[in-house]
Amino acid sequence: MFGRNHLRVYRTLQQSGVPVALSAIVEADRLRTAALEQEWGVPVYTSTEACLADFQSGKIQINAASVCVPTVAHFQIASALLSVGIDALIEKPIAASLEEADRLTTLADRHQRILQVGHLERFNPAVTAAHSQLNVPMFFEAHRLSVFSPRSLDVDVVLDLMIHDLDIVLTFAQSPVSQVHAVGLPILSPKVDIANVRVEFESGCVANFTASRVSTERVRKLRFFQPHQYVSIDYARQDLLIINVAAKSADQSLESISAGLGIQKPQIAPGEPLRLEIESFLESVRSRRQPVVSGRDGSAALKLALEINAAIAEHSRRAGLDRYTA
Repeated sequence: MFGRNHLRVYRTLQQSGVPVALSAIVEADRLRTAALEQEWGVPVYTSTEACLADFQSGKIQINAASVCVPTVAHFQIASALLSVGIDALIEKPIAASLEEADRLTTLADRHQRILQVGHLERFNPAVTAAHSQLNVPMFFEAHRLSVFSPRSLDVDVVLDLMIHDLDIVLTFAQSPVSQVHAVGLPILSPKVDIANVRVEFESGCVANFTASRVSTERVRKLRFFQPHQYVSIDYARQDLLIINVAAKSADQSLESISAGLGIQKPQIAPGEPLRLEIESFLESVRSRRQPVVSGRDGSAALKLALEINAAIAEHSRRAGLDRYTA
């Protein structure tokens, strides 16, 4: 489903004069290929193999591709692209396993290909603005709630939704993980639909994450605290709120402390994160510079997500919750 958004962005960029052209589409559903060819005006293949055969014979030109398929197929598709010299933007998570993720990064290095992972919140203007405020963050609180949708049920809520915040916090905290505590439950699907996680870092930083895809409302927020400062990010609204607290002396009154609070709401130029992500990917393709979200970044987020899933499974066994999911 998300592949259509990638198609829209590439075509919009092409129509706005950016040096990029939509070249081909791969869609496994044969019932949709004719409609897609008519809609987008490019060849539509029912398999990656058929598309790459025409690429290698010179019938079509491809420099880069978006991989928007179920997670279980990420490695198969992306490895085929990288092996024939095509740069790849892979939707998150990078792969279904750490072994597959490592093999993809190795393959990209061997063939000197650009490998970017679609953690699009990195390109959210509010996140970009917050990055400049970092000063030893010590506590994070992330909430990502969504109403139920049949989309992405091939993965659980950690790999579907929470992984966005895992990537941001790993980038902001810049410290190895020391401990993970987690609880999660399947509600409407066979996989975990709601999860609460506490992650401790070697730096002493702590992060709490809540993700749900069975909520009655849609919330996407991240808050963090650091010395003399509180920062709040609203991903959906692309808002950033900063509260600065002046260093207090021992004899200060509560009134003077309150008066020392400085509230800022920086002006942020709005932008569609997916378009900003794809523009950044294309710039890496042209310049051959390391992408903003590398394959190794994607692997780090996946590693933490899988550790969280292991912690959820252990908690489920310990609490005797297995009997409710049998």
